[in-house]
Amino acid sequence: MNIRFLFFLVTAVVGSAVYAVPFGDPMESEEGVMMTLEDCIEVGLQNNFSVRIMRNLEQQAVNNATRGHAGQLPSVGLSAVYGGSLQNSTLNNNVQAGADVSWTLFDGFSIRANYNRLQELRILGTLDMQGALEDFVASASSEYYHLIRQQVRLGNLRKSVILSRERLRIVQESYRLGASSGLDYQQAQVDYNADTSEYLAQVELVRKSIIQLNQLLAFDNVDQITTPADTIIIPNRHLDRAQLEHRALESNTHLLKASTRRTISDLELKRLQGRNYPSVRLNAGYGYRQEWGPTIGASMGFALYDGGNRKREQANARLNIENTRLQQEQLEQAMQAELAGLWLAYTNNLNLWEIEKNNLQVARSNYEVAMERYRLSELSGIALREAQLSLLKSEERLSTVEYSIKICEISLLLLSGTILTAVL
Repeated sequence: MNIRFLFFLVTAVVGSAVYAVPFGDPMESEEGVMMTLEDCIEVGLQNNFSVRIMRNLEQQAVNNATRGHAGQLPSVGLSAVYGGSLQNSTLNNNVQAGADVSWTLFDGFSIRANYNRLQELRILGTLDMQGALEDFVASASSEYYHLIRQQVRLGNLRKSVILSRERLRIVQESYRLGASSGLDYQQAQVDYNADTSEYLAQVELVRKSIIQLNQLLAFDNVDQITTPADTIIIPNRHLDRAQLEHRALESNTHLLKASTRRTISDLELKRLQGRNYPSVRLNAGYGYRQEWGPTIGASMGFALYDGGNRKREQANARLNIENTRLQQEQLEQAMQAELAGLWLAYTNNLNLWEIEKNNLQVARSNYEVAMERYRLSELSGIALREAQLSLLKSEERLSTVEYSIKICEISLLLLSGTILTAVL
């Protein structure tokens, strides 16, 4: 049997098997749910474990910020005692009952400072909650767009597989007519298999991204197919650096928390300085001891010497005030540096975006010409493969730039403290 004819039979069988297998998205047959970014955030704000934990911590801070906890209110108690003694064969009963009130009238303004401190801790709890919400929105947005990017890449790889399959069909037909060698067919088959393998690997990456998004949204079934309603990433080209810097200095949650901690450290020193003054306490009651009657009294105390602890604690409190001031300034500088770096990346990627859009048009046109020449046997399979890979790389670079712009945008909004109003 002619060797060329035998090779054609083998390749024809293999080619028929390839074409007989439908090639589509393995996830298309699975039921799923389509969600917009707003849907994801709305669900996550209710379900996300970190948000729910921080909401409870915020409520604890609110519960603690009371006058009673600060010591501004009196304490009231009831007591009753019944007893007896046996003396000279005589049983003597002893009954006591009453209500007691104790109230600190003055302690060197420590109570007032402590109450104000509790109020600042409540504010800090609110800021912690706000920070948790901002972090969640940023994470959910980033993961949402990451999933879109992975799906875009999956679509690009699917198109690459289709192009490789078309090349395989053409070279098989060309070989049948005697216009190409078996080596060309084998190379086309290798490239097709390589593209298929890369596509299937990308399917896995898409599924992993879906799982991460489902986990972030605290779905019971983290393996369910969650599909973004958006199919492309549209960068925001209209951010304003001066406005972002101004809002960051006013609204950045970390800066606001640093300012609150500085206030708390000031109030802690005032609380400790209250020990430099005497304390006055009022005690009153009404009870029964042989007969009913009221009792009232007042006490005053002043610590003359406590081993230097009072002086030491106040010195450390002043150092803590200085540290909180330095930490606030350090944080402000770090925020400005981070914003400058993000802005540089944002503007640079916007420039790259325009370049890559033009590159993609050229790559598509180049591939169309190459494919037409390949059909006419005017171009080698290797040259066609180079044009195909150039197209795929151009699509990948454009997708990467669009995703990078969106991540810079999210980070800038988070840094400026405006992400909740910008996204929700």
